[in-house]
Parts: sequence; structure tokens; C-alpha cells
Amino acid sequence: MMIGGPLLIALLPGVLILMLTWLFRKMKWNKVIRMLPSMLTVMAAAVFVYIGYVEVRGFEGAGYLFLSVCLLLFATVAFIIAKKPVR
Repeated sequence: MMIGGPLLIALLPGVLILMLTWLFRKMKWNKVIRMLPSMLTVMAAAVFVYIGYVEVRGFEGAGYLFLSVCLLLFATVAFIIAKKPVR
């Protein structure tokens, strides 16, 4: 449950970020606005790393670290989606 819980918790915002990035790309908005969800996700993942490593520590902190890694993966995919040229 220590690994499965953060993975499932990261799934909802991750899918939301991917859908938002896809919607921004479909609406043909500026590249900076399309990259905004991925940049905010990277900032949130950095905050979770800080909370997990400095504040909580131990096994409970590892849950935050798993959550941040999953969010970083979703942010990477959203960044790739946002960087694709719009047709």
C-alpha cells in the first residue's frame, strides 16, 4: 500500500494535467501557456520531495517521494505533448 497509494493518488492529477495540456494544444494557444501545466507539476513535485525528505522522513516520507516521481513522469509526458508543433 505504501507504493500503490501514492501511485493512485498521482494518477488523478496526472491525467488532469495531460488532458489540460492536450486541450491547450488543440486550442492552438501559445507554447508558454501549453507548457504551464507541466511547469506547475514540476514545482509541485519539488515541493513534495522537500516535504518527504526534510519534513516527514522515514517510510511516510518515502510515500511523498514516490508521489513526486510519478508527478515528474506525468510532467515529462505533458512537456513532450506541449512541445509538439501545432498543425
